Amino acid sequence: MEPTKSTQTVSHETLRPFIIDIFSASGSLITEAEIVADHLVDASLKGHDSHGVMRTVKYIEWVKSGQLIPNRHMELIEDRAAMTVVDGHFGFGQVIGQEAMTCTAHKAKNAGFSVIGIRNSGHLGRIGAWAEQLADEGLISFHFVNTSGFGILVAPHGGSDRRLSANPIAAGVPVKNGNSIILDIATSIVAEGKIQISRNKNEKLAEGLVIDGFGKPTTDPEKFYQSPPGAIFPFGAHKGSGLSFMCEILAGSLTGGASSHPKNKTASRLVNNMLTIAFDPTAFTSNFFDDDVARIIEWTKASPPIVSDEKVMLPGELENITFKNRQKSGIPLDKQTIKQLKEIAVYYSVHIPNELDLGND
Repeated sequence: MEPTKSTQTVSHETLRPFIIDIFSASGSLITEAEIVADHLVDASLKGHDSHGVMRTVKYIEWVKSGQLIPNRHMELIEDRAAMTVVDGHFGFGQVIGQEAMTCTAHKAKNAGFSVIGIRNSGHLGRIGAWAEQLADEGLISFHFVNTSGFGILVAPHGGSDRRLSANPIAAGVPVKNGNSIILDIATSIVAEGKIQISRNKNEKLAEGLVIDGFGKPTTDPEKFYQSPPGAIFPFGAHKGSGLSFMCEILAGSLTGGASSHPKNKTASRLVNNMLTIAFDPTAFTSNFFDDDVARIIEWTKASPPIVSDEKVMLPGELENITFKNRQKSGIPLDKQTIKQLKEIAVYYSVHIPNELDLGND
């Protein structure tokens, strides 16, 4: 989302302390408030607006309703040599995820690889952040995520109603003397947050993204939220649908957090589960890994671009470019999100920065 008539650009220097203050006022200890705010602002800086600052509004709603519980930490359920299972007890996913990645990084460096299953976490946010955390430790990682119940949004291939979650998959590869390669995709063709952004901006969706509650294609984001609710298509037809189904098994069934099924005990709340597999490349080869990754990067990017003034981009490159641009020019927020943030600030008696003051909303 880039600046338009229905958005306002706000600097990250303004947003970080403001979002910290909101989460602190809503019950989070300062360390947790900083972790969550940093995660959301960074997601917006990297162009993942659907998982960025706009999520503050939904998180606060969940805190108020008791679905998201401040100041929780991961609990070890199973702790073996290279394998761990933790329970987040419905705490902030930004905290649970960071703690879990620190745990699995330590094990991967000792054993050469590690697997960790997270169950019952609050929304884990931008999943690429966890791949980045492990890549910063020199580790390759794969992440499979599902939402056990409340987040059922996606129609399976050939289906006409909601049966699966958006179920993101992420992967990270450390690159010597360069930016890490970070793949971060949803198995749905579009994130639900982007539908919400279009709704906030009163804009139509592109064709082929969603169906309404009667199984008919629509470009009206409002119809996605009406009763009966609409559904999102998986990306790549049967391919995305198949990957999404496997996320349900790996992230949900295997971790003990459960698959996306309305009869689950957690079906009435937003719960994320994640399976992460991490590898230490130095345990497999010495210098070969770094050199070979450099070769495949150079070879891939040397492909002549179809459009002459563009270039071949690797996973994560667009996010890095967006990050630099938005650090300078600011983060575009739709006016409905700003209005909601200001309402939360008033509710918690949090100071509203002048940069967010739009006058008459």
